[in-house]
Amino acid sequence: MTTSATTAGSPPLSAAGLIEKHSPTLDRALEAIRSREYWSPHPEHPKAYGEESAIAGSLSAGQGQAAFDALRGSRFEIDGQPGTAGPQGGWASTEVSPYGLEMGIEYPRPDIDVLLPEMRKAMPAWREAGPKVRAAVCLEILARISARTHEFAHAVMHTSGQAFMMAFQAGGPHAQDRGMEAVAYAYAEQVRTPEAAGWSKPQGKREPLELSKRFTAVGRGISLLIGCNTFPTWNGYPGFFASLATGNPVLVKPHPRAVLPLALTVRIAREVLTEAGFEANLVALAAEREGEGIAKELAVRPEIRIIDYTGSTSFGDWLESNAPQARVFTEKAGVNTVVIDSTDDYKGMLGNLAFSLSLYSGQMCTTPQNLLIPRNGISTDAGEKTYDEVVADLATAVGKLLGDDARANAILGAIVSQQVRERVESASSLGEVALESRSVEHPEFPGAHVRTPVIVKLESAKPESEAVCFSECFGPVSFAVAVDSTADAVALLRRTVREKGAMTVGAYTTSPAAERLIEDACMDECAQLSLNLTGGVYVNQTAAFSDFHGSGGNPAANAALCDGAFVADRFRTVEVRRPAESAPAEG
Repeated sequence: MTTSATTAGSPPLSAAGLIEKHSPTLDRALEAIRSREYWSPHPEHPKAYGEESAIAGSLSAGQGQAAFDALRGSRFEIDGQPGTAGPQGGWASTEVSPYGLEMGIEYPRPDIDVLLPEMRKAMPAWREAGPKVRAAVCLEILARISARTHEFAHAVMHTSGQAFMMAFQAGGPHAQDRGMEAVAYAYAEQVRTPEAAGWSKPQGKREPLELSKRFTAVGRGISLLIGCNTFPTWNGYPGFFASLATGNPVLVKPHPRAVLPLALTVRIAREVLTEAGFEANLVALAAEREGEGIAKELAVRPEIRIIDYTGSTSFGDWLESNAPQARVFTEKAGVNTVVIDSTDDYKGMLGNLAFSLSLYSGQMCTTPQNLLIPRNGISTDAGEKTYDEVVADLATAVGKLLGDDARANAILGAIVSQQVRERVESASSLGEVALESRSVEHPEFPGAHVRTPVIVKLESAKPESEAVCFSECFGPVSFAVAVDSTADAVALLRRTVREKGAMTVGAYTTSPAAERLIEDACMDECAQLSLNLTGGVYVNQTAAFSDFHGSGGNPAANAALCDGAFVADRFRTVEVRRPAESAPAEG
């Protein structure tokens, strides 16, 4: 298969050519992270891709479908990756599509003792290339991934359970934006220090002391990316490209149920690296067999110096405690909260919340879980509304949004795992059900498990409610929590973020005093806040180059996607100094 930027037998890529090609994009990305304005070089609409599109060489919808279908039931070869034939190597096939589609793809399961030394050998030339060349190579990788967005969309859909359009956008252009954002931050941090400097210290009547100094960004070592099931590219690309752009080899260990999107990424990256004159082993794939759990083994290897992880709190905590040789970046679980005090757009608020609770069946780390509503009700433009009325009206809004099965399938996608299905089915035991979940038939994929959200009413004053409120219930389950007042809601919000963490906080209020109370709580507890969203922007969506995904300041995550801190500790600056009259040796 050809890609957007090269064909079989094409000439090698030159550093100068790559820099010339991608510098305008890099400059625009640098400006975007400075200004925080909207910008994306990756089109969101499927019709933007194909033979007649502006994206040269990109796959059309039909070509992307065909490319995906050709991969099913085959062995996913990664040319030249060492270790597959080693004593501990082999092949692994673990994916099961949430839509019931047969996958049957085998991936390399390398012998780590063979692979890791080869990855380290690739570092010196990559280091010597410098930040600008590394950035240009990374942008070329992203360009080729972008050209195959239709193929990636099917890969993400059938590993994560996202509906096609969400898989296309979140798994394609939005993920690519996040990867490019990481490249921009990585480049900015590396060039903050000049490559060379002259140093002269006056000595009074004596000759000044003069030195010639060179500064080189040096990667920490091999970076381990531990992929997640629900957003393999969106959550994976920031760490992948941040590490590669700062001079580190990247070993990709995908989630066993979501291998294909990251395997495609590895294959494309290796092709570009080879064509650009670098060792392909700067990027490698480590699939695992069912139940192996090789992430624990890899995480404590001395060669692993950086770890990126998205997933459960328990394993994230384990990584932070047991991999001291590595800089560990984790995005774990949190309890996302919405405070509902008052609104001047009651219908808009209900519609916005209904969509936020329903999108991808609530299987997002940013989906609201606890909705804190004063027991005595709220003020709205439609009059005073009691707690019971707000909950009933929200249930009606969700029901109306998902009343048509075709629309429901397009919004909900499929349930990703048996554990999520069990949470939906057991939700009625946690409290009074205000909205029951229903199964939705998928016309194309009869094996898909599609469920609408369930809303459960809780009383904050009851002791049994606390355990529910303070536990993440990942999936389409949310809790309408009756509280004494807005002040009590904010107090509960503070405690929730402090003890359990939150990726997102939402609030609705027309009161400046309440708004200040909520904003102060989020500032104190370091949580990202969205106020009074009633239109087409939702609390569980963030935009690359502008929004920070997570804060890194509460237990839900120790890093933000993306900021300077996310990239700066992936490399160190090594200095060589010599007397000014001594020139460095040629070659």
